[in-house]
Amino acid sequence: MNALEPFSRPLRRHWNPPEMSRPPMLDPSAPANPAEPRYALLINPFYPKDPNASFGKHALTPTLALTSFAAATPEHWRVRYWDENLIDGRPPFQPMPELVGITVHLTFARRAFELADWYRRRGSKVIMGGLHVLSCPEECAPHADALALGDGVQLWPRILADVESDRLQRRYAATYENDYRDDPAPRRSILPRKSFLTTSSLIATRGCHNRCGFCYLATEGLRMPYRMRDPAQIAAEFEADGQPYGVFIDNNLGSRRDYLRALCAALRPLQKIWSAAVTIDVTDDPGLIRDMALAGCTGVFVGFESLTDENLADAHKKTPKTGDYARRVRMLHECGIQVNGSFVLGFDHDRKDVFARTAAWVEENRLECSTFHILTPYPATPLFRQMEAQGRLLHRDWSLYDTAHAVFQPKHMSPEELEQGYGWMYQRLFSHRSIWRRRPEDWRAVAPYLAMSYLYKRSNRFWHLLIKHDLVHTVWRPLVELTRIRHLRFRQRFAERSELKAAPANVVAAGV
Repeated sequence: MNALEPFSRPLRRHWNPPEMSRPPMLDPSAPANPAEPRYALLINPFYPKDPNASFGKHALTPTLALTSFAAATPEHWRVRYWDENLIDGRPPFQPMPELVGITVHLTFARRAFELADWYRRRGSKVIMGGLHVLSCPEECAPHADALALGDGVQLWPRILADVESDRLQRRYAATYENDYRDDPAPRRSILPRKSFLTTSSLIATRGCHNRCGFCYLATEGLRMPYRMRDPAQIAAEFEADGQPYGVFIDNNLGSRRDYLRALCAALRPLQKIWSAAVTIDVTDDPGLIRDMALAGCTGVFVGFESLTDENLADAHKKTPKTGDYARRVRMLHECGIQVNGSFVLGFDHDRKDVFARTAAWVEENRLECSTFHILTPYPATPLFRQMEAQGRLLHRDWSLYDTAHAVFQPKHMSPEELEQGYGWMYQRLFSHRSIWRRRPEDWRAVAPYLAMSYLYKRSNRFWHLLIKHDLVHTVWRPLVELTRIRHLRFRQRFAERSELKAAPANVVAAGV
């Protein structure tokens, strides 16, 4: 391993078309069309795409926040969904909506403010919600008629009622402590189905048993206890959407193992496939991993974060020792579950060798996919307060707080070196050589793995065309269906193998 390889030569320039790096223009001279009463436009603002990573991840699943608000909308309101990241041009304004709801996150706050100001000047009322509204309400308030702080699904019907009666307040607040089972299912009928790999983005739980200092869940003022919906509700939603593949967007689907086991029992009869984010300690229970595989889990997103125990201790992440990560990855692979490992770069115990060392570990353990993030201190988190107190924040340009830029002074390298190492990680792991090195040991899984790797990781030009021409679903649906059929065959073999392994114990228990 050459620890200095990431700095030995300049990185290759990435192709990055304007449509993936800049939002559509808003015409300042556009007339103020008459507003249509009881018409709400819900907008997910544009954010620049990182050319190091896959453009495809931005079109895998739709945001659940807006479809959940739509589900809480009374029938006499018309609702329209608009995601600027589908590069369909500027948001609609003919007719002008009476109400515009905008979700605001850190990296696209500036674009959210532009949209809000543009619509307000033309007579629409603007409601802002989302994590950035919670962490920086004073920054957001001048751009909105009202702020929704906290659980927007609870607040949205109240806001609409106040708009109707002309009594809109400046702020609405709700906690996340209601019975999660009472929330309506997301209203997926408003989605442009052809624009996403799958519209079955699912959420069964909220919260996480970890409170990592760098995570947005640690935002000051955000109290999100772990809440669960009935497994039968989730299975019914998944079945009703008619998609072969679902993505759970829960922060950590495995925080309660008894719940995940019950959810697997509800999903297994559907004969569909799905993926989810879990922490690596889900492998504490080998039987649970088997249940996940038999219920259709084909991949997990695992926040390893670091291969250095001291970094994890500093972040207050509850996790097994990093020396045991490899064994646990093998457990997932033996159950036919692919692993997308997430790593954060730039912790205080990271030195210049972290990049080559992490890349070598990923290849040695044959992780099918990896995602990298530069450590980013989100506002109002413990990490932000720490960096601010130490004078290590470089600026407060939120558009660069996207985990692809160094916005603080690392301890053992320069910000430029941290960014260079980050870019090298993607260049290395997306290379032909690395993709081949990480191929599965099971020869039957090699072809699907290579197809996924090349289409997802090395096809940004192709992804740009698919997104621009609304072909994401059309092109990917047959591949997803083939993956589902292949997994059903694997599941049958896996179940038979599990039964054979359990047979001796059954014989002894029967007294034979």
